[in-house]
Amino acid sequence: MNIKPPLRRTGGMLAMLALAGCAGFSGDAGMGAIDPLVQARTGAPARVLKTDADRRALDELLQARLAQPLTVDGAVEIALLNNRTLQASYWELGIAEADLVQAGRLQNPAFGFQRTRDGDDVSIERTLTFNLVSLITAPLASRIEGRQFEQTRLQVAAEAVQVAADTRRAWVEAVAATQAVDYARQVAGAAEASAELGQRMRQAGNWSAYDQAREQAFYAEAMADVARATQAATAAREHLTRLLGLWGTQAQFRLPDRLPDLPAAPRDIADVEQRAVRERLDVQAANLATQRTATALGLTRATRFINVLELGAVRESDGGAKARGYEVTLEIPLFDWGGARTARAEAVYMQAVNRLAATATDARSAARESYQGYRNAYDVARHYRDVVIPLRKKISNETLLRYNGMLLSTFELLADAREQRAAVNAYIGALKEFWLAESSLETALGGRLPAVPQSQGAAR
Repeated sequence: MNIKPPLRRTGGMLAMLALAGCAGFSGDAGMGAIDPLVQARTGAPARVLKTDADRRALDELLQARLAQPLTVDGAVEIALLNNRTLQASYWELGIAEADLVQAGRLQNPAFGFQRTRDGDDVSIERTLTFNLVSLITAPLASRIEGRQFEQTRLQVAAEAVQVAADTRRAWVEAVAATQAVDYARQVAGAAEASAELGQRMRQAGNWSAYDQAREQAFYAEAMADVARATQAATAAREHLTRLLGLWGTQAQFRLPDRLPDLPAAPRDIADVEQRAVRERLDVQAANLATQRTATALGLTRATRFINVLELGAVRESDGGAKARGYEVTLEIPLFDWGGARTARAEAVYMQAVNRLAATATDARSAARESYQGYRNAYDVARHYRDVVIPLRKKISNETLLRYNGMLLSTFELLADAREQRAAVNAYIGALKEFWLAESSLETALGGRLPAVPQSQGAAR
């Protein structure tokens, strides 16, 4: 190696290279890189809270959204901005961006100064050393960190999309639980009326102790059902509250009285597997991880024989005499030829390749399973809406006619009312399962699906 750069020329050249390699910060902690991904898949923006102005804007948004019954889209919008766990994940982008900027900057030179004295003789040595390996490998290191930033971008965006999906499911659970409490109370009211009537008839001697005990037992079970439904509604609401990051008076938000109606027709998606592999962020992140590992393997092979390489400019003065020169330090691969590092890099690369294949396989399977579950959930909910509920209403109307004609007793009328409400409650459960299945389908396919027209609901 023939290296003879003068000290000033070497310093100026490396200074220009350092300035040319300096990468700047985005100013938004890298959020501009994931906001389009999140908005396209959730319909809501992703923002990191950095300043007091950001928090004031969030407070205004919360005040506007919580002033009325919270919709599912409003819940997702709040969660993407106010969920503190997600906000912490957003800062992972800032960390990755800092690493990317750091990778584009050269290592600082090392300056050494030595002064020795031997009697009247004074020797002064000055050394300025540059790490040539960092200079040679800086472009490749920047590419590696660039892929790491892209991988982090996809991972953070995927987490935001997952929080949005969890919020949608929690909203459905909370609204369905509130609706179930309402129907449980209606059933309990009918049971209370039946039990009170039975007690009066028993006191009048017109009813047996067995029949009265049956009505009282049903009323007691109905009240227990109300308690269980109320507890389930509380748990579902608190789960949603945690995802929204709300507390204090904000936790007193209102929800709609009932779930959205069943769509007029289910979605017909023919290419669920291809769409999942194309759109899912975890598959894209795994692909980038494989590319980054391959790039790192190339770096390992390039530097396996050059572990330490430093260039130094030396200036030495001994009394009145001055000497200039250079110094090169090279680690001799006498014992370690880099084979272990290369083998490790190859093993890590093959590990990444197999993880990518596993991620794609899992994505395809989840897409098929979720789509089949979505269609089945729609069929069950439609069966309750179009068959079971109309039949229960028809039976109820016929029972009422016979009661008015004094062909049926009051208790038979009350029993029919309980059965009708049980059918409606089952329809609510089927409708809830459908909306949960649609949310799972969106998650499996990697993004929110377009809205479809809704039909008139049967449960009122």
